[in-house]
Amino acid sequence: MRIEKYVGALLLTTVGSANAFAESGLASFYPGIGAKRGEMTCAHRSHKFGKILRVTHGKISIQCRVNDRGPFIKGRIIDVSTSAARALGMVSAGVVPVLVEVVEQAREAVREAEQKVDQEELSVPRNAL
Repeated sequence: MRIEKYVGALLLTTVGSANAFAESGLASFYPGIGAKRGEMTCAHRSHKFGKILRVTHGKISIQCRVNDRGPFIKGRIIDVSTSAARALGMVSAGVVPVLVEVVEQAREAVREAEQKVDQEELSVPRNAL
């Protein structure tokens, strides 16, 4: 019974944390600058350089690394490199609706929740089990 409570708390923490780092809007693409050929990179206005983002268009999701600032056109939230645009299937459309999530922060939230559960398990008196 105690384990089920911890698993439920872990799931709620993970789901709540993942939603806090997501944004939706329009994406466009540009020739990747400062990246290796074929590397999936992106430009974002506020995320730190090097941050890994998950970009989802329809049923397709990719992970790309922030290496530039932008987009600077109203209504767009991210510019992806040409290779990322090909992977998302958006080259012919040019601009598509996407969901952008921070991958690293979601992983960090899971790690923190697991550590919290481990610490709470250690603090349970032996005679309570």
